[in-house]
Amino acid sequence: MIDSKLILIGAGPGDPELITLKAVKALNTAAVVLYDALVNIELLKHVSTEAELIFVGKRKGCYVYQQEQINELIVQRAQTKGTVIRLKGGDPFIFGRGSEEMEYAERNGIPSEMIPGISSCMAVPALQQIPLTKRGVSESFWVITGTTKAHKLSNDVKLAAKSNATVVLLMGTSKLDEILAIYKAEHKNELPVAIIQNGTKDSEKIGIGTVANISQIYKEQNLGNPAIIVLGEVVNNRKQMQEVIAQTIASV
Repeated sequence: MIDSKLILIGAGPGDPELITLKAVKALNTAAVVLYDALVNIELLKHVSTEAELIFVGKRKGCYVYQQEQINELIVQRAQTKGTVIRLKGGDPFIFGRGSEEMEYAERNGIPSEMIPGISSCMAVPALQQIPLTKRGVSESFWVITGTTKAHKLSNDVKLAAKSNATVVLLMGTSKLDEILAIYKAEHKNELPVAIIQNGTKDSEKIGIGTVANISQIYKEQNLGNPAIIVLGEVVNNRKQMQEVIAQTIASV
């Protein structure tokens, strides 16, 4: 009898070393792996050569599989092959539809397990010396999707812009000017902003500016997707750290 199971795994933000040991151990057990476009394919080296690999990601707005088809694939493969790994970039429960897939599997009699991943919303700024919170600077942070199910900007951006919190926007660069207009309406033209493309990868690029000029910097530096946007005074920490490091080196 086939031991059917779904294991949902967060692959982390891009660097193949930023995946948990538990996730790597689970990959070794896979009969089938369904992986997304943001997953570093180096992680597939942890999978048996006998396992079936299925790319189910989205590229440039084109879906290889619709979500309903992915749900069906999970159930069908689990029933016929055993352990199905659903490998998703970042953390599957942060704008990753992971809960939907687990619910569908459970409703169809497939036991499921979740192995969290390191989300780009935290790791990418951190590796650029941008803390999401900092004593005396920021007491909280928001993580908001730049594109809702209806392909519109989340209304939460308007609420976040009124606060002093750090705001991290995922999938938001296509609506950058709309986001900045909201902050300008709150008279926050000088608020620091960072846009980080391909975070944690060798191809990582970063643009630093303010609400007033980041749109121009984004164009001049030819930034693109995938990228995250960080708005808040904590962005200044990057420059401060660089100055501290430079002074330390100079004093040696």
